[in-house]
Amino acid sequence: MSTPSYRLTQYSHGAGCGCKISPSVLDTILHSTFVAPHDARLLVGNASRDDAAVYDLGDGTAVVSTTDFFMPIVDDPVDFGRIASVNAISDVYAMGGTPMMAIAVLGWPVNTVPVEAARLVLEGARMACAEAGIPLAGGHSIDSPEPIFGLAVTGRVALNHLKTNTGAKVGDVLFLTKPLGVGILTTAEKNGVLQPEHATWARDVMVKLNSAGAAFGALPYVHAMTDVTGFGLLGHLVELADGASCTALLDASAVPLIDDAAIRSYVAQGCVPGGTNRNFAAYGHRISALTDEQRAVLCDPQTSGGLLVSVDPAHVDEFVAVCAQNNTMSATSIGVMSARTEVAVQIG
Repeated sequence: MSTPSYRLTQYSHGAGCGCKISPSVLDTILHSTFVAPHDARLLVGNASRDDAAVYDLGDGTAVVSTTDFFMPIVDDPVDFGRIASVNAISDVYAMGGTPMMAIAVLGWPVNTVPVEAARLVLEGARMACAEAGIPLAGGHSIDSPEPIFGLAVTGRVALNHLKTNTGAKVGDVLFLTKPLGVGILTTAEKNGVLQPEHATWARDVMVKLNSAGAAFGALPYVHAMTDVTGFGLLGHLVELADGASCTALLDASAVPLIDDAAIRSYVAQGCVPGGTNRNFAAYGHRISALTDEQRAVLCDPQTSGGLLVSVDPAHVDEFVAVCAQNNTMSATSIGVMSARTEVAVQIG
C-alpha cells in the first residue's frame, strides 16, 4: 500500500456507496424521467432495480452491462481504485455472470489533487481487473470538483444461469457472503476514533471479489441474488422481498459483522454514516420495529458488500459447500422468505 501525503477522503463530501442518491429521491428521479424503450431482448432493465442490465444475444447467452462509480472511501489511491473496481465488477457476478472487460470512469480535480494520485487509482483498478481476469480496456476522464472513480463493466451470462433480484420463493433460506460494518468503520476513521488495529478491516472486505456469484449462477436451486451496497442490507432485502411478493424474515442476531464487539462499540460512539439515516427514512416504514443499534447496522451503507442469495431450503448444505469451494468471506444464513405480510422485512 502506498503512503501518500494527502488524504483523498478530505476532497469528497461523500464516501463510497454512501454517496448514492437515497432510495426515495431515486424513485422520484426514475419515475419522472426514465422510461425504458420496449425491447423484447432487454431481459433486465430498470423496472426491477436490479444490479445490471441484461440483453439477450439470441444464442442462449446474454450481455450483462453495468456501471458504478463513487467518491473516495479510503485515502490510499491504489486502494480506492481497487475498491471502486471490485464494487463495479460485483454487479456482473450478482447476475450470475462472468465479466469480460471494463472501461474506466474518472473525474479528477487536476488543480487540487496530485495527478500522480489519479495514476495510482488506475493502477489499483488494473490490479482488481487482473484478479477478475479481465482487461481494463479504456475509459473516459473529466476535470471535476471532487475525485470520482469507477468502471463500466461488460459481462456475459448463459440464460439458464441468469439470476435476478425477483426470483425468491417462499421457504427460501437467505444467505449473506460478506459481513457488515464497512460504513461504520470508515465513519470511525473519518471521526478520528478508529483503533489502529482495525485500520485494514474495511478495506479487506471491500477488495474481496464476489466472483462466487458466477458459480452461484450455475446452481438451479439459487432462486435470486443481488449484492449489498449503498442502500444497506435492509434496502436490498426490501427489493428482494418486493420482487418476489414475499416477506423476508430476518434473524438480526445471525447477520455477520466484521467484528461484533468493535462494530457495536463504534455505533455506541456515534459512528453512523449519514447514508444510514437516509436509507431508513426511505424504507423504514417497510420494516418491522427494530432497535437503534439494529438500524445502525442493518441500514449501514456497504461499499463493495457481499452477495445476498435466496436458496432452496432442500439444498442449503450443497450451497454452503459451493461457498467454501469459492472462498467466500462467509456463508451465513440470516433468514427465510415467507408469505407476504404487511411489511417487506420482519425483524426477528
